[in-house]
Amino acid sequence: MQKKTQTIPDYREVFKSQLRTNEYMLVLNPHEELRQKITQVKKDFSDTYQATVALGSKSHLALVRFTQLEMMEERIINRIKTVAMGYHPFKVELKDYGSFPSHTIFINVTTKLPVQGLVREIRESQRLMKLDKDHKPHFIDEPYITIARKLLPWQFEKGWLEYSHRQFTGRFIADSMLLLKRRTGDRAWQIAQRFEFMNLPVNTKQGELFV
Repeated sequence: MQKKTQTIPDYREVFKSQLRTNEYMLVLNPHEELRQKITQVKKDFSDTYQATVALGSKSHLALVRFTQLEMMEERIINRIKTVAMGYHPFKVELKDYGSFPSHTIFINVTTKLPVQGLVREIRESQRLMKLDKDHKPHFIDEPYITIARKLLPWQFEKGWLEYSHRQFTGRFIADSMLLLKRRTGDRAWQIAQRFEFMNLPVNTKQGELFV
């Protein structure tokens, strides 16, 4: 008589599947006046091209998006805080529009280097942000501010025909980052933490880690 082979469940996976996961996004947030100006551009685009997706995204500059267990949040916050403590405030310049054919239209960021430098430093914490092989963090190496995404072909073609000739200017001082989060499957984002750029020397940062 042949014995039945019993499969032993991976209790770590079972446990993990029962834990709460959140989507996270680390962003630079323009000042209120500029946010309203960008929001108005989104609204105009939405009204003209029936693109309700244009209204779904916030008027901020995303640095990284990731999904992670909520129990990891405190460790991630502590690590990002360390990065922010050592980083310096910088100016972000916005000018005119760009696109990712054939689905996204965005506002160009012309001062890319300080944003890319910040993303490089955050990337050093990517292991903390990786949930599993199917959920790796997405770092935005080419900064931009979305106007409309997931556009239908006709919306993109007509919209880009207009916005490729339109002008936009704006600037803000990035002196902090916001970590946004939402429960996986939810629509609304909430602020998990604000991180001030303090431009502290490395040894001061390390000292803070052990307080």
